[in-house]
Amino acid sequence: MDRTERRAHAWKRRSRALGAGVALAAFVWGAHGQPEVAGQGPTATGGPVPTNVSVPQARLDAAGNDGTNFLLSNGNYAQTRYYPAEQINTTNVARLRPAFVFQTEVVESMETAPIVVDGVMYITTSYNHLYALDAATGTEFWHYKHKQGPVTTFCCGPNNRGVAVMNDRVFMATLDAKLMAFDAKTGKVLWSTQIADPEAGYSETMAPVAVDGKVLIGTNGGEYGIRGFLKAYNANDGKELWTFYTIPERGHEGVWAVNDATGRDMHRDINAEKKALAERGGDFYKTLGGGVWMAPAVDRETRTIFLVAGNPSPDLYGAERPGDNLYTNSMIALDLDTGAYKWHYQYIAHDVWDLDAASPVILTEAAGKDGRMRKVAIHGGKTGHVYVHDRATGELIRYSEAMIPQENMWVLPTKEGARMLPGANGGVEWSPMAINPQLRLAYAANLHQPMTYQVEEAKYPGGSKLWLGGAFKVIPSEKQAGRLVAVNIDTGKIAWKFDTDQPLIGGVLATAGGLVFNGEGNGLFRAFDAKTGDKLWEFQCGAGVNAPAVSYMVNGKQYVAVAAGGNTQIDFKRGNSVMVFSLP
Repeated sequence: MDRTERRAHAWKRRSRALGAGVALAAFVWGAHGQPEVAGQGPTATGGPVPTNVSVPQARLDAAGNDGTNFLLSNGNYAQTRYYPAEQINTTNVARLRPAFVFQTEVVESMETAPIVVDGVMYITTSYNHLYALDAATGTEFWHYKHKQGPVTTFCCGPNNRGVAVMNDRVFMATLDAKLMAFDAKTGKVLWSTQIADPEAGYSETMAPVAVDGKVLIGTNGGEYGIRGFLKAYNANDGKELWTFYTIPERGHEGVWAVNDATGRDMHRDINAEKKALAERGGDFYKTLGGGVWMAPAVDRETRTIFLVAGNPSPDLYGAERPGDNLYTNSMIALDLDTGAYKWHYQYIAHDVWDLDAASPVILTEAAGKDGRMRKVAIHGGKTGHVYVHDRATGELIRYSEAMIPQENMWVLPTKEGARMLPGANGGVEWSPMAINPQLRLAYAANLHQPMTYQVEEAKYPGGSKLWLGGAFKVIPSEKQAGRLVAVNIDTGKIAWKFDTDQPLIGGVLATAGGLVFNGEGNGLFRAFDAKTGDKLWEFQCGAGVNAPAVSYMVNGKQYVAVAAGGNTQIDFKRGNSVMVFSLP
């Protein structure tokens, strides 16, 4: 075990102790001054990729119909996670077996979605290791270890969810709040830009999105009192092009919404909030949260970006932040070229349950209220609903039946702890959904974790200290579980569901072979019939499968790849492998 691994293990042990002792199921936080990963600095080891890597804009635009590669972390700009190849299908998936296993040198939570370009796979690990592999054999070409800065601050594990590719470059964001560009062939660092201050609570775990010469990146930090944003950088030199803050300087009090998106009373004391805002002013926008956890969707036709913003800060103590806390817990549409606001839709105003919006937006079509097909943007919420919006206006067309139990909503947190379902992890956490456009189904991985919500007074402690204003506590006597659910996006009705022993976190892949792939924290990776939900295949990967799967072809053979590294947030068994499967 080298120095890096010893440090990682020490951090992991400390995290688990906190998770068990405090029963803080939602958050396991990074130490302040988190130990940096020892490495060789800005140079990759190994040899160059033996072929040229080239992903021009035209290839990225066509990614949704590319049955050979997997070019974006969620498959395409619409983020459908629908892979259009059918060599592996419902009739033969039972014969799927491992083609190879690639083990990284980091035994820690893995949430990466591999990117595959012409037989070359790019994967990331916790602490920002980046590998380039042969996607058919697992042979390593090059390996970059990021040397973290002196301070990193993060709430839910030292994760990384993947890279973006464009032209001959690979882009990765880091825990110490940098955006980096690499030569895709050699791993050489081409530029590195500090995008926010880690000592103020900012960090990056999401996969960037590369489009039109720009690299789009959001920020974590809603548990540390940041001011959330989505930024665009010039892909050539790393210079900032525009910033959209998810917290406006003025008007964040919104419309004083009484009900949530489903029409239920959230039991706010509006008069008290208005009085507090009048007395103290709205300067707290600087620490109001609204992190952007996952990659945005892009509609190139209308040049619009669609993202969701996370919870307000502090999570549970709402007295510090009167008003609706716009644009937290919202789907937001922006102009791709300027970052200008187009519209937003807030699901939960003045959230005090951390039931924020994290799972990435999917762009597709669905029946409108009049039955006619409309272009829509959909989101799977921690509330356990799938929300369907008109893509042009943000109008909520429908929300699905509840995918998981809901009880006692929206009881206010108390000092003693108030029980409410779902717990603070959801519903659908950051896990990306998938759709099958032919079947009209969206597939969502859900957690069922009964929790109590406790609130306590908490002033802003400074950016590098966790700022929850209370705690979410799992209820040990109540069963935790998971549920993979298929929702008809034209009706909102649940088509099928599959219950699992472990809460599901990691994401879903659908394919033209009529399959849905999803993993569980106990190491089981499964394939389901996309139409019926029948389990058709499973494999024990040896560590938690808490990352979204991808698929690709090399030399006419289809592969399915998924990371099995466990999960820090729920404390699933750690590992360090990317499992790759194919037919014999």
